[in-house]
Amino acid sequence: MYPSYVTTERINWLIEQSLLEDVGSGDHTSLACIPATQNSHAVLKIKDEGIIAGVELAKSVLNAVDKNHVFVQHKNDGDNVSFGEIAFEVTANTHALLKAERVILNIMQRMSGIATMSNRFAFEVEDLPVTILDTRKTTPLLRFLEKWAVKLGGCENYRFGLYDWIMIKDNHVEASGGIQNAINNVHKYLKDNNLDLNITVEVRNLVELYQALEVGGFKRIMFDNFEIPLLEEAVAIVDERFETEASGGITINNVRNIAKTGVKYISSGALTHSFQSLDLSLKIVKQ
Repeated sequence: MYPSYVTTERINWLIEQSLLEDVGSGDHTSLACIPATQNSHAVLKIKDEGIIAGVELAKSVLNAVDKNHVFVQHKNDGDNVSFGEIAFEVTANTHALLKAERVILNIMQRMSGIATMSNRFAFEVEDLPVTILDTRKTTPLLRFLEKWAVKLGGCENYRFGLYDWIMIKDNHVEASGGIQNAINNVHKYLKDNNLDLNITVEVRNLVELYQALEVGGFKRIMFDNFEIPLLEEAVAIVDERFETEASGGITINNVRNIAKTGVKYISSGALTHSFQSLDLSLKIVKQ
């Protein structure tokens, strides 16, 4: 089941552009070496430990190059995988397989790396009442894939872009002449434009926190780069009047201690910018 933002249009666009980038005027090596009518059998081999992601997309890529291919699936998106396992087998036109090979691997290795990193974060706090969120720190034009991989790994998506959630951050505060001005400006803007959007207010210290609380009218307070003792104090000050979120410098090594402060959400760019791609290969084999 795809998330709502993984649309057929986005998938088709990605596949079309990826094949165009890689194949260009033709896969001349394959055209030179292999008969056009030849079929081959290939397996997607797991050469790492982690969470597999992108299997459903691989089907779409193969369908784009050879609608008559035969696909045998062994692993589902979101499954734990180990070295030596096989995610799927496919029989297809050999030229088509070799066109699809790098596109499939580039997509699946990246998505699986993000899903694996997300799974590690989720595991660190699985017994605590906190939700790990991704950010907008994604590869341009591939955000829908990367956020999908985050969910497959067990974490959750935050806003998709600048348009679906109001987030008042330090630059907005500075440009508005203060945090209270920024909040009041947002309230007026939403009212004037008849918009109903969630609002997060980022605070950098307790002074800004108290200033924000004086105004109110938002959904969540985000504590940016707060040290653990200060974060505990800030969460206690809010006292569940608003949702609380920690951000800034969140890593796999400190996420559990941050979660123990009682904060309800933790957002981390590391989910999508500090992962390591999962090692996979698509190899033609003799039957």
